Amino acid sequence: MAGVSSCMKYSMFIFNFIFWLCGSIILGVSIWIRVSKDAQQELDINSNVFAGVDLLIAVGSIIMVLGFLGCCGAIKESRCMLLLFFIGLLLILILQVTGGILGAVYSSQIETSLNSTLEENVNSLKSSEEKDRVFQEKFQKFETMNECCGLVNGYADWGKNFNTLLNGNKICECELKNLSTDLCMSYQGRYIYTRPCGKVIVKYLKDHLLIIMGIAFGLAVIEILGLVFSMSLYCQIQRK
Repeated sequence: MAGVSSCMKYSMFIFNFIFWLCGSIILGVSIWIRVSKDAQQELDINSNVFAGVDLLIAVGSIIMVLGFLGCCGAIKESRCMLLLFFIGLLLILILQVTGGILGAVYSSQIETSLNSTLEENVNSLKSSEEKDRVFQEKFQKFETMNECCGLVNGYADWGKNFNTLLNGNKICECELKNLSTDLCMSYQGRYIYTRPCGKVIVKYLKDHLLIIMGIAFGLAVIEILGLVFSMSLYCQIQRK
């Protein structure tokens, strides 16, 4: 009977140990952010970001479990563990491919949903309620950093708050270096940025879409290699 390839066995173990280690780091950092008040204040995390942190906790847990199954299955030559590892990794690959297909098919709806979200946040810019003050101050910093004004309709998105001082600065006001460029225009006796920040956000997402697709493709290749190695090792153990 043919034996189990030591090279494949230990390669599978090392690969999954690194996989497990990455999952442990993701899980540990995510839990620390979720429970530590100091971390939340330092990273400026609010309740809206907690959904993303919870997702990272779930991802880290799944990676840890799969890494553990792969490590133990390889080193102990356990067909059961290797099969569970194969099924788990296959399900992740299927979900990943399905998500990519749905993203491509419903890309127009995603953009519509994004525009709807931007429209909803316009109301927070116009609001005079204290609960929206924090969002307005953060968004004013975003405007200065990205040289834009408002979300959808420029300065009009601020409504009556347009002449309010936030963070010690006037809203949408151009920096001196940009006064002679197309980024600025004269309005109510001062120079303000012309382009809405919504366009900056959409452009940022489109520019980084290629990077996201590259990462997803790289992960898919790694997952396929993991499937091939685990099934090869499974078959070798079965023939042993």
